[in-house]
Amino acid sequence: MALRTIREMGDEVLTKKCREIKEVTPRIQELIEDMLETMYEANGVGLAAPQVGILKRLVVIDVGEGPIILINPVIVETDGSQTGEEGCLSLPGKSGVVTRPNYVKVRAFDENMQEFEMEGTELLARAFCHEIDHLDGHMYVEKVEGELHDVVYEEDEEA
Repeated sequence: MALRTIREMGDEVLTKKCREIKEVTPRIQELIEDMLETMYEANGVGLAAPQVGILKRLVVIDVGEGPIILINPVIVETDGSQTGEEGCLSLPGKSGVVTRPNYVKVRAFDENMQEFEMEGTELLARAFCHEIDHLDGHMYVEKVEGELHDVVYEEDEEA
């Protein structure tokens, strides 16, 4: 496993649509492992392949319940809404208010290319939407209500 460089807003790769994955090759397996390591190192809850410069439809997420790998994910159902702060590893130190569905069902493939569906609410629903947007070349800043602002970390407040 290796840490990958997270591409930041302004990098052209973040504006492109990703290609579907046809099979999980050793290179794709390595990419999954690297993406998880990179996401954890950056203290993120999700990471999409274009954020590490790879135009493949692959997302990793962990909202505190263990890693979720989504290959070729598609949102098949949404319901409700939630409005809250959202940030992105590709725009470090910034956040903004975004409204997303409060319930999301996705269909995707796992590491063995077995199709499955998964449901999520609240943070997981937000992560599904946020990361799948990356696969279509979109970033959360397109949906921000009002202005982006600097993230204040707890240790900053104590200083």
